[in-house]
Amino acid sequence: EEDSNSSSETIDGEQNREGWDNKVQYILAQIGFAVGLGNVWRFPYLCQKNGGGAFLIPYFIMLLLEGIPLFYMEIAIGQRLRRGSVGVWNHIHRYLGGVGIASMVVCFLIALYYNMIIAWAFFYFFNSFQSPLPWSSCPTVPNVTINNHSVEVAECADTSATSYFWYRNALDISPSINDPGSPVWRMCLALVVAWLIVFIGMFKGIKSSGKVIYFSATFPYIVLIIFFFRGITLPGAVDGLVYMFTPDMSRLADPNVWRDAATQIFFSLGLGFGGVIAYSSYNDMKNNCKKDALTVASINCGTSIFASVVIFTVLGFKAHHRSQQCIDHTIIKIHDFFNEYHPDHQLNVYVMLNVSLLLQNWQSVNITDCTIKSELKEAVSGPGLAFIAFTEAMIHMPAGPFWSVMFFCMLINLGLGSMFGTLEGIITPLRDIGLRIPKEAIVALLCLISLAIGCTFTLRSGMYILDIFDTYAGTLPLLMIAFFETMAVAWVYGFSKFSDDIKLMLGGDGPGWFWRATWCYISPICMFTLFVSSIISLAVKTPQYEVYKSKIKVDYPGWAIGFIVCLIFCSIIWIPIIA
Repeated sequence: EEDSNSSSETIDGEQNREGWDNKVQYILAQIGFAVGLGNVWRFPYLCQKNGGGAFLIPYFIMLLLEGIPLFYMEIAIGQRLRRGSVGVWNHIHRYLGGVGIASMVVCFLIALYYNMIIAWAFFYFFNSFQSPLPWSSCPTVPNVTINNHSVEVAECADTSATSYFWYRNALDISPSINDPGSPVWRMCLALVVAWLIVFIGMFKGIKSSGKVIYFSATFPYIVLIIFFFRGITLPGAVDGLVYMFTPDMSRLADPNVWRDAATQIFFSLGLGFGGVIAYSSYNDMKNNCKKDALTVASINCGTSIFASVVIFTVLGFKAHHRSQQCIDHTIIKIHDFFNEYHPDHQLNVYVMLNVSLLLQNWQSVNITDCTIKSELKEAVSGPGLAFIAFTEAMIHMPAGPFWSVMFFCMLINLGLGSMFGTLEGIITPLRDIGLRIPKEAIVALLCLISLAIGCTFTLRSGMYILDIFDTYAGTLPLLMIAFFETMAVAWVYGFSKFSDDIKLMLGGDGPGWFWRATWCYISPICMFTLFVSSIISLAVKTPQYEVYKSKIKVDYPGWAIGFIVCLIFCSIIWIPIIA
């Protein structure tokens, strides 16, 4: 008891820790960390895939039972103990120090590939200052013509101009993960720029990132609002929204829909990373952390839904344009078919005399479904949405380069806000455990090491490697980390003691029955169920990846599966090691 009280006095009396300039700066930092690329390119895809508007039901239920309670808990414990993730869990119990280290490792792994995505956005941003946009048409084969017309490169003609630009001009992707190829110099330069921007924004700690966050957290909302008013005026926008939000209630019986909702809430709020704890540790102890948690979680959720509306107005426009192209192409096919049988167009007489012959040969004409709904059926997420589907839509929009510049500038800012929070989840614990190196040196060293390792993603097979990181580096480890965090606060630190801390910070009667039920029982059960279902999902099926061009999914080679296992365990292994 004496140790506990003395420790508490030290925490309360800590005067040397830097803090936020003001409350707005802190809220914007938490919003910038929580609202990231997943809100723009992951949530719309999940909504479309899992029953449209019906998906919002499990989404809001999981937000209430899992997302907000855990987010509030991380903010409160960070603010009360005024330490980063390692310091917080060491303070609660020395056996739990590995939870903080596991968070740091996950943050490092996530930062490695996340900044590569920002580098891709930089590459497209720089290429957007051209008219026409460089992905608006297929390149032609030099010195080859047919009937005085240039011949398009076969690879581009077989796919699309936007797909070719992404896979060949940007990534120069190899045919499989076993063919690494050499680094693509364009991507190397873009990655250097991305890490340089991150260093400039981070090198003074929250004093520099706090200033940058004013722009990086607010600019995406300005762009989304502009895109919204432009999007709803485009032909096909209403069709996109109708397709997006038409509820398919039967999908709610599928457990995978609930798992997707829980996973999206979990990763969207940045739970388990340590960034939320790090940011809140710079707060004044009397700050209203409950209000902050509800505010940021609500804004994050609202942003996901609003971004979905914006995305599907633009995708509806793209589908409308493709539908018109399909109809024109079908008319030409039908015209050519009848011309083949009767060139002088006297169709009425010819049809009456040769009905059976026409019906027999009509089967050979491949008539495709040209409805807007059929064009919208193909669900796209991640890079496929941003760098292929969205870029195709911008080709056909008036002033396409302007909209392209705005869109990729928005993606860059969304990514940077999340990057600052992710790296803070590494830097703050390092400083708290007594690493006596200037913060500028820590940030510089971290950026240089990350850049050197991140060059792996610039290889021709880098996209396949990045997909492994995106799928496995955070999913299972973060679930386990958050599970241990909840158990640590609710059962090791103790709900009654944590309740007293909240009373001290907020006044009043402390947390009520809802927070007790979620922290002690419901949230841990949700995470444990999610963890087990994810393990089963991985175990029943060999991990696969999609090969470029053929679009066929093939099994990962043995070395890649071994790498996946190492990626998962290199973070969570610290929990038992330290214990």
